[in-house]
Amino acid sequence: MAFSSSIVRPASLLAAVALVASLLTSSTAAAFQTPEADSDDDFTLTILHNNDGESKLLPDDEAGFPGVARFVTLVKQLQADAADAGDGVVTLTSGDNFLASQELNISLAREGALYDSIALSGLYDAMALGNHDFDLGPEVAARFISGFEPAVPFLSANADFSGEPVLQALVESGKLAASTIIETGDEQVGVIGAVTPQLPNISTPRNVVISDVLAAVQAEVASLTEKGVNKIILVSHLQGVSEEVALVADLANVDVVIAGGGDDLLRNESDTCMPDEEPAGAYPMLVTDSTGADVPVITAPGGYRCIGELTVTFNGQGSIVSHSGRSVGVSLDTTPDATIQSSVIEPLTAAVAEIDADVIGTSEVDLDGRRTSVRTGSSNQGNLHADALKATAVNLAEGFETPVPDVAIQNGGGIRNDAVIEAGPITTGDTWDIAPFRNFVVVGSVPRETFHVLLEQAVDRVPVAGGQFPQISGFTFTYDPSAPARETDRDGDCSLAGEAGSRIREVSLNDGTVIVSEGAVVPGDPVVLATIDFLANGGDCYPLADIEFTKLGVSYQQSLANYISTDLDGMITVADYPEGGANRIVSKVSEPEPVTVKVKRGDSLWRLAARHLGAGIRWPEIYDLNRGKKQADGRSLINPDLILIGWVLELPAS
Repeated sequence: MAFSSSIVRPASLLAAVALVASLLTSSTAAAFQTPEADSDDDFTLTILHNNDGESKLLPDDEAGFPGVARFVTLVKQLQADAADAGDGVVTLTSGDNFLASQELNISLAREGALYDSIALSGLYDAMALGNHDFDLGPEVAARFISGFEPAVPFLSANADFSGEPVLQALVESGKLAASTIIETGDEQVGVIGAVTPQLPNISTPRNVVISDVLAAVQAEVASLTEKGVNKIILVSHLQGVSEEVALVADLANVDVVIAGGGDDLLRNESDTCMPDEEPAGAYPMLVTDSTGADVPVITAPGGYRCIGELTVTFNGQGSIVSHSGRSVGVSLDTTPDATIQSSVIEPLTAAVAEIDADVIGTSEVDLDGRRTSVRTGSSNQGNLHADALKATAVNLAEGFETPVPDVAIQNGGGIRNDAVIEAGPITTGDTWDIAPFRNFVVVGSVPRETFHVLLEQAVDRVPVAGGQFPQISGFTFTYDPSAPARETDRDGDCSLAGEAGSRIREVSLNDGTVIVSEGAVVPGDPVVLATIDFLANGGDCYPLADIEFTKLGVSYQQSLANYISTDLDGMITVADYPEGGANRIVSKVSEPEPVTVKVKRGDSLWRLAARHLGAGIRWPEIYDLNRGKKQADGRSLINPDLILIGWVLELPAS
């Protein structure tokens, strides 16, 4: 089998959409050039899919989340309709099947299967793994997979699980694999899984080793082809449909690709999935692979809001000869599945209500935890969270014999409520919504040079919202977003892959100690940092993995709850946490270097303006900028008609 890698990859989803715009389909279908085939051998397959359920099990009608019980009802209805109408049907998901949250923590605290596993059991033929499925470590991932009854294969071709015994045991039992073969309508359909190469940097897979997606997928294609399978689907979680579009350009002999991780909306005019939202493209998108074949690429928004339905007809040689597709919204009017309602929704609702009733304090001010706020600048909720980490490390320093922290950092990606908490009562449930991961508070001494690199890494994606953006306590810093950003190998080992970054200009501790001045590190003692173990282990490419940290045995959620109820005595004041983040982090574009010119024989202000500013009439701008400034000879410009050879005059920046 020969593969080509000479296709130019689109750089973004918009580029991808533009590239394939002429090939995008409507909801009614078709537009493939039909290969020569005997129509008696045609096989029609309906593919039902979703992605990024992320533990949105409970309905939230106001926010537009129907809940998993309504979702299950609609999936079963579509499965029955497809079985009646076509030759075969498969139901797949492309990862992020659960997410750290108050609901998941309730699941983790109970005996037996997670509520997410119970809700989704019996629904899918195969499931891919996403980055969030590893957020709580291999043990929780294994518990989620093991909780399915009946068992369902979980797929990831580019992941080696041999370093994690609990996951390797699932590989050996067949519950975790690179690919699987599904029998439907008397035909075999191969399904391959893949996960983002960024997994080690954005989640907690521990000793799971991630390899190149393209090579791993093509190896599974070859294996399935050798077994006589000529209809192959890839379910991948690469963090955005643009990544799958780029991958398809290098693929061969994959018939359909289901993307995950980006919450991207593909929709046709008559489709019911989020009809008021602007789609990224039509459903499906068609992308040309390395052999010249057109491959449908499909995905859906997460949170059990939509179900994709793609119907494809294959000829006897396994080539797609026609297709139709739509993105189906899960209506709030859908009757919830009775079994899921009683076994999942009702007990989970009761448990959440109990936690939400536990008031631990009051806030005088709205707390801004929106994703766009905590990942791009100072936020009062982010400040509160960072202060909680620092206070926890201060309170426990004597007992753990650790130094008292100078500073604390909480990454914006670990703040998950994505909302403004209105002034008023603060509950334990609020702290779980803010801090749902199994992150623990740690403290360690960080060399100043490393601390500087850490901050360069933390602001490297600005103005784009990045999970590594810091919420801070105990210090302030100023940075220049227009300066070169730090460039790391995010798909690899976080090593420097380009610019070292020169955005951080000033860093000072609250006691006045200067750590960085005018972009340069000031020599001195290390900075004692309180943070979370995810970052201390190198998460988000923070350069801390080689530094010894002490784990304090307190989760970052408990740290936040304790800080509000005890350290603040239950009162979050507007004086301590004003809206806007109190300027702990200042984004400041540096002034451009002055442009100067040395006066030569024959020069005048008019001639200099004509030569350098494009119009002699602009001479007063040069005069006003330099009037009265002393030159090297001790004289200064006071007469616009008198400039001397050798003077250095500044020109307007424009």
